[in-house]
Amino acid sequence: MYDSHKDDNKPESAVTSSVSEELWNEDTYSAWISRFGTPEEAAAKLRNNPAAKLQPLLAYFGEVGGKKIMNLMGSNGVKAVALGLLGAEVSVADFSEGNARYASELAEAAGVRVDYTVSDVLNLPEAVLRGAYDIVFAEQGIVHYFTDLKPFMDTAYSLLAPGGRFILRDFHPVSTKLISSKGSTAKIRKHKVTGDYFDTSLEEKRVSYAKYSPSGGESRDVTGTVYWRKWTLGEIVTSAAESGLHIRKLVEEPNLSSDVFDKGIPKTFVLMAEKPEL
Repeated sequence: MYDSHKDDNKPESAVTSSVSEELWNEDTYSAWISRFGTPEEAAAKLRNNPAAKLQPLLAYFGEVGGKKIMNLMGSNGVKAVALGLLGAEVSVADFSEGNARYASELAEAAGVRVDYTVSDVLNLPEAVLRGAYDIVFAEQGIVHYFTDLKPFMDTAYSLLAPGGRFILRDFHPVSTKLISSKGSTAKIRKHKVTGDYFDTSLEEKRVSYAKYSPSGGESRDVTGTVYWRKWTLGEIVTSAAESGLHIRKLVEEPNLSSDVFDKGIPKTFVLMAEKPEL
């Protein structure tokens, strides 16, 4: 955490930035407690059935016991801790101190080790980028944070050991870029094609945890604002291939949480690729 006390020798802008970052990190940590409970409560649930928290990704991971796994932008560490409970050697890279705090307390409560690197994932320390991971994965709301996908895919490639597997599961561009849905029951659920699938503009959004924040979804500072670039499926697959990854599988998924809502519309996708053997 950052010291919020004012230092008279610091420029006012530096003090404001420091205070804002501390407030944001505290909001992040509190948001995950609101969503999952205290780290101790969340750990108790994970220990009961860690595999359930990893579906449907576990089928793409294969046997995880003894594997070295990196979760890029791994947020609060819930998936990483679940993997640790299944015997994996897990690392997380994420930029948020608040996320790291929740993840470290969750891992301790669950009795597993998670190596958490607080860093911009595009500027990871050389010690982390040593090509040693059997599996690198990222999921659910990741790629839209990058205005250029190649550095992200290059990072995944660098992290992997030869023969290692990269798995990306994210929201399907047809759903996020093209279609809007209204209505909360099956009878009145309506869909419209309102977007432009090939739009390349940036969208201003709130941080993903905001709806769980104690401040009611209203961030206390502009640090809660992010800019999204919504990519097409072709752009995502091509960027992975151009970084040297060999594409093994692309699976388009329906709404897995409901057999009724958004029927017939792809909601998520899973891209599985591998780093070539030497």
